[in-house]
Amino acid sequence: MIINLTKKHNQDELLNLVASKFKPKNMVVKVYGPILAAPKRVLLCLIEKEVEFETVDIDIFKGENKEPEFLKLQGLVVLIFLLDVLHLFRAFIDGESRAIIRYLAEKYKDQGANLLGKTIEERGLVEQWLEVEAHNFHPPIYNLTTNIFFPQLLDGPSDPKVIEQCEQKLVKLLDIYEQRLSKTKYLAGDFFSLADLSHLPFGHYLVNQTGRGNLVRERKHVSAWWDDISNRPSWKKVLQLYKYLV
Repeated sequence: MIINLTKKHNQDELLNLVASKFKPKNMVVKVYGPILAAPKRVLLCLIEKEVEFETVDIDIFKGENKEPEFLKLQGLVVLIFLLDVLHLFRAFIDGESRAIIRYLAEKYKDQGANLLGKTIEERGLVEQWLEVEAHNFHPPIYNLTTNIFFPQLLDGPSDPKVIEQCEQKLVKLLDIYEQRLSKTKYLAGDFFSLADLSHLPFGHYLVNQTGRGNLVRERKHVSAWWDDISNRPSWKKVLQLYKYLV
């Protein structure tokens, strides 16, 4: 069965097309590459929302993420936002993982933890801090992690200047977090949300594996916030079942 995604369809046409082609029975969410950081964001959300899932291992160092069987899933990611008939999530790419957790939190808003807030105002704050995580927190911690760990794995060069710049950016950002968390228990308010959840996969690297946990521990409110979110049963389950690559 083939669906031509290169042909232009309006949304109603595409919905009808997909519905006519896919007739799944008791399909569950599949998350690819669970040992990687970005898919852990999706796994954590699935557990919080009490949604059943399966995992499929992907070895990026053997190039399995570039094999046809994996690449053909890329076009399917779009479909989950149009029609909830094919529960196939490719969360390997970091940007996709955030889109997917938004989808999951909305789709299953009546079960599990409320990760979006109860009011429009709260939802707006969740989105605001999700954007902060994506555009201000993630880039420096990702580059820091890459320069510390990937040279060890791939025998590539590490750039001390990049590491220093990343640390400086995180220091400034975490000062802002400290100010925010002195007023609220969590980033979007007094409730755990996607905004907090999204920090866990790479925050784990920062606190536990990069030798720079002091950036969190030196800030009273950031440290308390981290202890709170990283001790959630859902995150402990993710760490227990799907250990990090490094």
